[in-house]
Amino acid sequence: MNKSFSPIGVFDSGYGGLTVLNSIRKELPEYDFLYLGDNARAPYGTRSFDVVYEYTLQCVLELFERNCDLVILACNTASAKALRTIQQGELKNHPNKRVLGVIRPSTEIVGQFSKNKTIGIMATEGTVKSQSYRIEIQKFHPEVTVVQQACPLWVPLIENKAYNSKEGKKFIEKDIQRFLSQYPSVDVIVLACTHYPLLLPYLKEIIPKNIKLISQGEIVAPSLKDYLKRHDWLNKKISKNGQVTYLTTESSDLFNESVEYIFGQHVNAKNIHLK
Repeated sequence: MNKSFSPIGVFDSGYGGLTVLNSIRKELPEYDFLYLGDNARAPYGTRSFDVVYEYTLQCVLELFERNCDLVILACNTASAKALRTIQQGELKNHPNKRVLGVIRPSTEIVGQFSKNKTIGIMATEGTVKSQSYRIEIQKFHPEVTVVQQACPLWVPLIENKAYNSKEGKKFIEKDIQRFLSQYPSVDVIVLACTHYPLLLPYLKEIIPKNIKLISQGEIVAPSLKDYLKRHDWLNKKISKNGQVTYLTTESSDLFNESVEYIFGQHVNAKNIHLK
């Protein structure tokens, strides 16, 4: 292992975490990053708490072994179902490492965007069932009503590159229409899955202009920059060569092709087998 490469680890069950990574890289271009997509076991959204915790912990420990002192769970399901347990348990064995999620930064400020004080959460089944967003938003913004809808087909549509198809768009539009008809007072929608920003071009076509769509990357990136300023001891440990390495538990060729199709980025991922 190259000791001079001490990157920020970024983990997701699939490709969605790249929306967060790309936002963070714009904010912190000089930093090194190591992205791990557990594509072989995606999606996480319908899995139990115990399974999500087990999978997430395996990936976090893999990133720790690869010299990541800071790991970002760029996955809402993992942040909802595994983050707190890892922070309160496993980190006792790794006192000089940190694991952060994407839910807290989003919930801290989202209330300020809603005039009607009604915020919609669109997420995976796992994130909705966890109630993490409702609990955290009402902790910071008790005056806000939080309504939620699970969109179980959205991640598979993205992972299988079918989200731009005629059939894929029908599924997405049906979910949006059902949500807005049920909650007409919603004026802010949080895309509470890091895959969902990939649907933004189409969502902006079918969602009324008066409703603000919030993509987590735009919130998480400046929040992380601020966190590193406040934790200088950790910031000093992170290497800063502007390098990014990609790992996947699925075929590296498939990962590279999918990233190019979805993001228009050329990457050279390495396949790994988790311990």
